[in-house]
Amino acid sequence: MKQKEFVMLPLPKIALTASDYPRLEQLAHIAARQGDLDGIFLMGEINRAEIVPEESEDLPSFVTIGSWVTYYPNWGVPPRRVQLVWPEECQADLARISVLTPLGAALIGLQVGDQMPYFVAGCLNVVRVQNVAQSDAKAVPLLPKASRRQSKPLDDDPGPSAA
Repeated sequence: MKQKEFVMLPLPKIALTASDYPRLEQLAHIAARQGDLDGIFLMGEINRAEIVPEESEDLPSFVTIGSWVTYYPNWGVPPRRVQLVWPEECQADLARISVLTPLGAALIGLQVGDQMPYFVAGCLNVVRVQNVAQSDAKAVPLLPKASRRQSKPLDDDPGPSAA
């Protein structure tokens, strides 16, 4: 019986913004100190990253916090598009992925065409970046946050009452 051979992919060059670096490092350090494997992985990525200023002309091509990323999760699987965000910003929104997840830590700092291995539940995966689009920080949402979550029902009719 032939034994399977594993080919080690060279890790791609990654870059982090100077403004995101301190918070990423703190987030990863706290998680890693608690034994969180995703925090340990993120810390490794941070340690090998090049730190670039916000004014860098190459920055728009890198996945940063807030970027919209189209990626292939594994060979043969259709591409997905997500926004990379801080852990508290993703909640239950499937279009947002926390940087403190295996996929989020794998995506941070990559460029179009880069491939990065990462583990989920003990299984090796490879993510390949197809497209990166920076979010427009000056964009105004259609509805303010307070209006998006209705605390009262839309129907304010109290219903039948005794006369």
